[in-house]
Amino acid sequence: MSTIAANLQAVEATIQSAVKAAGRPASSVQLLAVSKTFPPEAVLEAIACGQRAFGENYLQEALDKMRSVARLAPDIPVEWHFIGPIQSNKTRPIAANFQWVHTVERLKIAQRLSEQRPPEMGPLNICLQVNISGEATKSGVTPAELPELAHQVAQLSNLRLRGLMAIPEPETDVAKQRAAFAQLRALYDSLCGEGLALDTLSMGMSGDLAAAILEGATIVRIGSAIFGARQAVVSK
Repeated sequence: MSTIAANLQAVEATIQSAVKAAGRPASSVQLLAVSKTFPPEAVLEAIACGQRAFGENYLQEALDKMRSVARLAPDIPVEWHFIGPIQSNKTRPIAANFQWVHTVERLKIAQRLSEQRPPEMGPLNICLQVNISGEATKSGVTPAELPELAHQVAQLSNLRLRGLMAIPEPETDVAKQRAAFAQLRALYDSLCGEGLALDTLSMGMSGDLAAAILEGATIVRIGSAIFGARQAVVSK
């Protein structure tokens, strides 16, 4: 068994343990394998183990990787999620190549993604990134500004607003981890109560996925626990 295969098994076991502890269905949490900075061969190895959803932060690296994976595994459907910061000049290729975007924080970016989404691809799945910990150095809409942005994005014809994403301030204490995720869940519940048809909470990474699942995560974004230590960034 390869290292990636063994790591995937271990991560899945951790997910299922947390799902069971939370009293949730086994299928209620999707694993998003964060493959940024890792080569196509690592993605193909994960695909061979049954993994199908991959997250990328750097656009050019992602596009190169997508082409390689499509060429080497043409018959396997792979779902690509963009999880990095979005610059206005990068929206067209993001809209044309990804199935999900987790990091929308401004209406202008959402409008560009909607306008530039190829109609034949269907609506682009969107999560709004929330700066739940209020960190000055972190991206994301503030909780106070979230409701207005969410209702505006929900009206864009070529997008489907699925839910919220956050990267809380790192914590080792599980209670503090859960508190941050609980805040995001409360915002999600409030938006659902306002009539938005949301179904996704993208939260939890290698160090806090169990806490995230206990608070309702539906997608956990796991990189190093699957692929190992990050490699040097090839291109952005």
